[in-house]
Amino acid sequence: MNSKPKTTAKTSTEKKTPAKSDAAKELVDLFEDSLKDIYWAEKALVKALPKMQKNATDENLKEAIGQHLVETKEHVSRLEATFESIGVKAQAKKCDAMQGLLDEADSIIEETEPGTVRDAGIIAVAQKVEHYEIATYGTLAAFAKVLNEKEALANLLSTLEEEKNCDSLLTQLADTNLNSKAKK
Repeated sequence: MNSKPKTTAKTSTEKKTPAKSDAAKELVDLFEDSLKDIYWAEKALVKALPKMQKNATDENLKEAIGQHLVETKEHVSRLEATFESIGVKAQAKKCDAMQGLLDEADSIIEETEPGTVRDAGIIAVAQKVEHYEIATYGTLAAFAKVLNEKEALANLLSTLEEEKNCDSLLTQLADTNLNSKAKK
């Protein structure tokens, strides 16, 4: 006999959050809105990465951030090509998630002394950024596939691969004694 408590279905009298007047009605609308969101995020990263690089002390970390800045500029260009491929003007829409992550990066820099502890904090927030981007590009690629947007899909998958590679590099940097040095 199953002793799990029975769950009851929610009643239809519970109120759902009403959609805004310009809310996405179809997957293509959500796809376009999400592209605008990540476009803003990538452009904001182009501005934020130099500060992270300047405040890092480990030469390998500085180099990794510099390389990712080059890639991030390419991500912006690739997103512009993606917009063009779907016939939509490239337009940025503020990404609250990325703004929060960049605010956290500023806080970590301000709340740590220069050196290995700050470097560990920079890696931690950089990986949060990468994980957000990986989730976003993975979702956008899935949308592009369903919408049969082949050029967009190719662009999004290229960027997704670069984001995953950056995340792996950051993990390596943290694991190759940087975190151990910060422990002291």
